[in-house]
Order: sequence, then structure tokens, then C-alpha cells
Amino acid sequence: MDFSFNVYALTLIFFGSITLLLSLYILNNETGTVKWVGVMLLSNSIWAVAYGLELGSTTLEQMKFLINIEYVGIVSLPVNWFIFCINLAGKEKWIKNTGNKLLISIVPVITLLLVWTNDLHHLHYHSLSVDTSGNFPVLKIVRGVSYYLFTTYFYILLCIGNFLLIKKFSKSDAVYRKQNRIIITGALLPWVANFCYLLGLRPIANVDATPFAFLISSTLVFIAIYRFELFDTLPIAREKVLELMQDGFIVLDHQNKIIDYNPAFKKYTCARQSGEIVGKNIKEILPGQHELIQFLDLHQSGKIELIVETTDGTFDLEADVSILNENKLNRNVTIIKFQDLTNLRQEALKSKQQAEELQKLNQLKDRIFSIMAHDLRGPLLNLAEVLKMTSDDTISAEEFKILSPNLTKDISYTTDLLENILHWSRSQLKGYGINRDYFDLEKLILSEINYHLKSANSKKIEIIEDISVEIIAFADLLMMQMVIRNLISNAIKFCHIDCFIKITASYIDKDYVGVSIRDNGVGIAQKNIQRIFNGENVSSRGTQNEKGTGIGLMVCWDFMARNDGVITIKSEEGKGTLFNLKIPRHSI
Repeated sequence: MDFSFNVYALTLIFFGSITLLLSLYILNNETGTVKWVGVMLLSNSIWAVAYGLELGSTTLEQMKFLINIEYVGIVSLPVNWFIFCINLAGKEKWIKNTGNKLLISIVPVITLLLVWTNDLHHLHYHSLSVDTSGNFPVLKIVRGVSYYLFTTYFYILLCIGNFLLIKKFSKSDAVYRKQNRIIITGALLPWVANFCYLLGLRPIANVDATPFAFLISSTLVFIAIYRFELFDTLPIAREKVLELMQDGFIVLDHQNKIIDYNPAFKKYTCARQSGEIVGKNIKEILPGQHELIQFLDLHQSGKIELIVETTDGTFDLEADVSILNENKLNRNVTIIKFQDLTNLRQEALKSKQQAEELQKLNQLKDRIFSIMAHDLRGPLLNLAEVLKMTSDDTISAEEFKILSPNLTKDISYTTDLLENILHWSRSQLKGYGINRDYFDLEKLILSEINYHLKSANSKKIEIIEDISVEIIAFADLLMMQMVIRNLISNAIKFCHIDCFIKITASYIDKDYVGVSIRDNGVGIAQKNIQRIFNGENVSSRGTQNEKGTGIGLMVCWDFMARNDGVITIKSEEGKGTLFNLKIPRHSI
């Protein structure tokens, strides 16, 4: 290549080389918005160095070759500047859209291809020649259609970028003013230089001052970054801050009309578009909130709780109302922050329920220990004492026969009690599994009837079984056995002599089997039924003074719930009791 360097060429090459090094430094050490400064510097350095070599060239072919290299930097520079402004203004979401990327890239790509193939169509440069009238050879350009189209595109991107910066910085705080002035000055310099070049206002004919201006503006931004810590304190876009806020915010005018809001507020309304919210009275957006409206009419700051129902669900909110009065036309502005307390309230309610359940379990535990200490100890000691007396021949065989019925009742009571306690305690153990499977419910009921026939016959109680077909249920067999056993045992305990107990079973629907156990005994008081429904431990003695602990019914309720079943009670004092069970037919 043939070069004849001059001061303009050397200046561009020197500062362009420094700009290249600075761009590589920034790209290797920075991220985010500052990184785009490095990308801009890279485009600028390509343009500057190649243009400097062009100004030092003496032949047309060499200048054409260097123009092709220059345009790599020229077409990419406005795009990089635009993306830098987009990021600085907090609008980077726009550039993440694939369609928008193609929109701003298609003109530079086409322009670059037209420049590289200009000799075939002359659309970008109508003609190129060497002007030797000055102190050094300069390329003389006659512009084509593509040149003007790209220049228009160039100016559009510069204009939009500058508009975004000016809009962003026009209302910024004092801490940002220094960086605002530097950035806006750096943005305007290349624009003015290129505009002067197009109008023919040039220090030297056919020499473009635009790359010089870009070098100056890039240097200003670089110095500002590392000398004045330009981006150490960077303003964040208001829209981004509001979008990230999880609490809802609205701003009301003096007539309670909404003049601004953040995206988080939308979920508390049925509106989905800005036009459906801005300009509307808060009564329209939050209908039915009379207490909030009355609170706003007081024109006082404070907090109020409200419940809002939308298609997305029900929200428990705390509205923090702040009244701003700047004494301008005596009109107030109201800011309301809506804090969602739904999860907090649900967690608090859950904690309360868990505390109540824990208290009940502790009470039940104390009750069970009390029963075990008293009710279990007494019968076992009596049995041990009678057996000892029999062994020592202290009592005769006839006396033992007299005592044996009471001993049998005590042992039967003790056995049932132990069985209930052991089964319930095992079910409460962590990791205990429920062994659900299909089983013959009729067979289970008949087995339990046979188990209780002796105690029923002793009170002359008739147990009637009415099951016409084979009934198949799906549950834990052992748990269902304990439920049926306890209910039949209770019915016998609270029936008088010559009463009856009727047990029926049938399919209710495709999901459940129904079992009913009815007796015409003493019945249950309504207050005790309510206590049983609440899971409380209710105990009372039977018609022949049989002992009771209330643990059996508690076990029934717990086991039915664990198997996705349902148990209900209907009873009237003096007329009897009906227990209805709904047991699943399959996994639900």
C-alpha cells in the first residue's frame, strides 16, 4: 500500500488506536451499560483508524478498500449508540425483543453490503474520485440514494437516543447533573459535526469531521467514567422500579381519580389495560370499598385494612394512605400503597390452628396418661389381687365365680381401652403409613358383630345386620375395623336391656360406600354431639355403669379422616343414636 501521511491522518490513527485499546479494556472489565460504551468505542476506533489511513492514501483503489473497512464502524456506531441510550434510560426490555433487534439491524447490514458492492450498482456512491487540489489527496464523493437513506437512519437513531437521554435526565436529581451534562454534550458533538459536513461547512474540502467528533465525545465519556466515576451512581428508570415493586401503588388527584399506578396494582382490580384505570375514580376500580372511600374523604394520612375480591382470588390488603399538599391551587394528591397481607394472614391462621391442634393433642395426651394411671391400674390390680387370693386359697371357688363377671367386665374394658390407645398412638407416629387396599366390608362387619355377641347377649340386645350384597371398600382395613368395633361397642354400652342395634351397608354412589349403625338406646345430648364434632374427648358411663373414656369416638373421627371418609351423628336423648359412615370405594 502507498501512504503519504499528514497531520489529520496521523491524528485519527493515533487517537483511533488509543480508542481501540480503551474499548478492549472496557469490554474485558465492565458489564451492563458501561460495556456498551466499550462497544461504541470499538466501532469508533475502526472508523477512525481506517479513515486516517484513507486520508494518508494516494490512490483511488486503496481509498475504496479502506472505505469498505470504515463502514464496518460507520454502520455499527449509530446502532451501538442507540442501544447504549436504551440501556441508560432503563428501556433494555425493548432491545431484548428479537423483532426489534432485526428492525434496527437490517438497515446497517444492507448499507454495508451496498458499500461493498458499490461498483456493481453505484447506489451508495454515484461516483468516487481523488481530489488533489489541496495539500494532500482526498477522496471526492458524489452521494447516491443509499447514502442519503443511511444518513436519515443515522440521524433517526441519534435523535431517538438523545431524546431518551434528555427525557430521562430532565427531572433527575442534582447528584446526576454532572454525568447528564457530559453524556448529552458527548451525544450532540458528532451530530453537529456530521450536520456541518453534509451542509459543506468543512475546515478542509471533502474531509469528514464526524469521526473526529466521535473521538472527542467517546473520550469525554471514558474520562467521565474513570475520572469522575460517571456511572458509580446511576439513576434507575422509574418504570423499572415501579415494575419491580411487589406492593401496589396508586396516585389520586383531589377528586379521587387515579392519575398514576404501578403494574402490581393491577392484580387487585379486574382492569387489565392502562385506559381502564387511569382517569377513573377509585370507586369504579375498587367497587364496594366504602370504608376506604370514607377514610379518603377525611383527607388524613393513615392505614386501613380491606378485602378485595377479583377473578384472581381474594386479597387481604393494608392500604397506607399518604396525603400530599404542596399548596398549589389548594389541591391535594393522595398516594396509596397496597400491601398484600393475604399470605401473612393465612400463615398466622395456620399457626393458630396448629397451636390449637397441639393444645388439643397435649390435653389428650394428659387425658390418656391419666386414664392409663387410673383406669388401667385399677382393673389390673384387682385381677392380680383376686388371682393371688385364689392361689393362696384365701377365697373359695364359689366366691371366685361370684367375682368373675366383674373381673371379666374390667378386663374387657381394659382390653378395648389398650387397643384404642395403641392403635391411635401408632397412627400418630411420624412416618406411619396408611395401608389402603380393597376389602370385603360385609365380612368385616359380620366379624365385628360376632366379636360383640357375648356382651350384647348379656344385655339381651338384638343386633340386626342388613347387608344384601357383597360390599367392597377401599381403606385401611385395621383402621376401619377399629371404627366399626368402637361404634358397635358404644351402641351396646348405651342400650338398655331388650334394645336393638341395626347395621346396614350399601353403595351410595360411584365414589363411596355407606354404613349406618342405629340403636334405640339413651342417645347423646346435643351439647356433647357438638363437642364430639370439635374433636373433644367426651366420656360417660353406660346403662349398666360401664366405664367410658371417650377415646373410642376420637379414634373413629381420626381414622375416618385419614382414609378420606366421613362420619356423622344424629341423636335424640331417650330415642337412640345413628352413626353414618362414608367409606371410599377407590382412591380419591
